[in-house]
Amino acid sequence: MGRAFEFRKARKMKRWSAMSKAFTRIGKDIVMAVKEGGPDPGSNARLRAVMQNAKSVNMPKANVERAIKKASEKGQGDYKIVLFEGYAQHGIAVLVETATDNNTRTVANVRSYFNKTDGSLGTSGSVVFMFDHTCNFKIEDKDFDLEELELELIDFGVDEIFADTDEDENGEEQKCVMIYAPFESFGDIQSYLEANDIEIISSGFDRIPQVTKKITPEQAEDVEKLLEKLEEDDDVQNVYHTMEESAE
Repeated sequence: MGRAFEFRKARKMKRWSAMSKAFTRIGKDIVMAVKEGGPDPGSNARLRAVMQNAKSVNMPKANVERAIKKASEKGQGDYKIVLFEGYAQHGIAVLVETATDNNTRTVANVRSYFNKTDGSLGTSGSVVFMFDHTCNFKIEDKDFDLEELELELIDFGVDEIFADTDEDENGEEQKCVMIYAPFESFGDIQSYLEANDIEIISSGFDRIPQVTKKITPEQAEDVEKLLEKLEEDDDVQNVYHTMEESAE
């Protein structure tokens, strides 16, 4: 298995613990999708993807519809994706994705988290090159021939396809298939899966570290202090780092 498989296996142990945090993230994704392509999921592929993600975390349909309606209102501001780059203690690179409607607030908060944990906020481009920007799809496992599916998707630059397990919306284990590809392949793969009636359970984007660094458990605790502060911030959508994580 490749880096995407190992990355996913480790990240599965690091899911958002609070459902309200997941709902906040998706709510912002809905606003950005509606602002970009309108409120009709039939003609807005990005909104369709966000609605699939909402379903995968059991976000009530009424909440989704309310968020779409609110995003369509003239007075609703937009969110912008802003990246922050820096280092935690022990030379661990950290990349922070935020969705913010107040960049001044977000900059101040992120800088304070780095400072309070003896890290350092860097300049644009200082660590982003250490991560591969990828897209991913989780699809229902219909006993696919994975080699054949990979051949079908090879023209889209797919990096990895592998069988996996996850929890369904009822908390029960389900078989699924994960697809990882370059960031720019998202639209083409989404179109292929929809055209072939392959159910997309969820989809998204990741930044997979090209190289990870092994540190001691005590050093990892130092790094976790920063990661926890970042992940608790409402403006933060995702946090990526180069610390080697256990997938156990």
